[in-house]
Amino acid sequence: MPVPGTPLHTEERDMARADKSGLKLNYRRTLLIGFAFFGILLLWQVYDSWCPTFLTDIFARRMYDLSSAELKAGDPDKILNVQWIVGIVMAADNLAALILLPIFGTLSDRTKTPIGKRMPYILTGTFVSAVAFPFIPLFFHGNNIAGMVVMMAVVLIFMMMYRNPAVSLMPDITPKPLRARANGMINIMGYLGGAFATVLGIFLPLSNYINAGDEARKLWMVEIPFVVASVLMVLSALVLFATVRENRLAEELREDMELGEAMAAVETPVDDGPMSSANRRMLFAILGAEFLWFMADNAIGTYIGNYVIYYMKSSSANTMILTIAGGLASVVGFAVAGSVADRIGRKWTISLGLGITVLSLLLMCFVGPTGKVVGERGEYSFPALLFAVWTVKGFGMALVHNCSFPMVVELCSSHKIGQFTGYYYAASMSAQTVTPVLLGLLFNATKAWRILPVYSGALFLASAVVFTLFVRNIRAKKVENAHGLEALDGD
Repeated sequence: MPVPGTPLHTEERDMARADKSGLKLNYRRTLLIGFAFFGILLLWQVYDSWCPTFLTDIFARRMYDLSSAELKAGDPDKILNVQWIVGIVMAADNLAALILLPIFGTLSDRTKTPIGKRMPYILTGTFVSAVAFPFIPLFFHGNNIAGMVVMMAVVLIFMMMYRNPAVSLMPDITPKPLRARANGMINIMGYLGGAFATVLGIFLPLSNYINAGDEARKLWMVEIPFVVASVLMVLSALVLFATVRENRLAEELREDMELGEAMAAVETPVDDGPMSSANRRMLFAILGAEFLWFMADNAIGTYIGNYVIYYMKSSSANTMILTIAGGLASVVGFAVAGSVADRIGRKWTISLGLGITVLSLLLMCFVGPTGKVVGERGEYSFPALLFAVWTVKGFGMALVHNCSFPMVVELCSSHKIGQFTGYYYAASMSAQTVTPVLLGLLFNATKAWRILPVYSGALFLASAVVFTLFVRNIRAKKVENAHGLEALDGD
């Protein structure tokens, strides 16, 4: 029996009080926090959709004195020869992120200002990134490799200043048992941001610029998406700053956060001291599986634009339609993931998502170019089956992403959220540092674009095995979510 007044007795009292009153997710506040994710995914969608193709074209010119369009028409294997260099540049940026994310996370944990501990980093990172971002296509259009790579690095460094604190903001003011549902909502906001970039890519296909002769290449065709992304990112940060008062919310939600600690889904209680061996094993298992699935997912995200243009020989607008299909499915996945996790636990929700994703990549292995010319520049029609593949993959990975981050920050106290967010992103960024180079070398060795779904599918399968075997399914105590107008009350 616990002695009255001891921490264990206090914990049991808090748990009984939590069970009686319930914790309620404030949907309005969570959606406002989601504006941070809106800006993040908006920028990354443009960055990942345009920059690898920019690099492919600019390196093809330097290595062969031919544009990528000319190589695609005359000697397409040489396009594969430059992918390892593209991978190195993309990986170098991610290596910087691997170093910077934990630093900014720990710094923001220790920061105290009148506007909060996360907001100074969010605002500074947003505005510097927004100014630098439109210079990337400007230097590409001028065939200036050094300028383009420097601007990519500046954007990435300051987005790292923004990203970790922005992601930490949700768990700062959301009790632990509610974070899976909250994470689903803010990820939906993020995908809305990515949708803006995707729509621009449909109406301003990058392949039209790449396939045109030098005299027909117009700067505005590649500049507009970057300018729009910068403007919307600044607006989203201003909305966040105007509506989310960090210090006031932290004080008002102190009691709810304490109840959330008592109801956390962990093997042993967490505090500001060293981690227990059980929680440490859990953390390493989650991060190990996360490393593998980010290797797989980043490979697809980095090279799908080139895969569509140079292997499927289709318009880049189809890449954007793929993104919309996957994004819509992801929104559905994020919307239901919290409820699924309530029923079967976060572990089995993630395992289910990984299994679904493996099946989609297996199907992708059997989808090739149609060979049916439909474009005025000899482009092929796009295989409809690939849209189905991308839809299934989007749903599966939404289940994974929705529950994985809450599982990591569940293992720390409220004073270490930035630090543990740094661990989460260190695993993802180290994966994204390795995978572009490794896959680029595989492209160079095999001279086959079809290695992409094989590579990603194998890594997703390995991730599913690691996660299912080594992560325990610990269930949080039942909590209540706000309904109807109650969800839109103050704060």
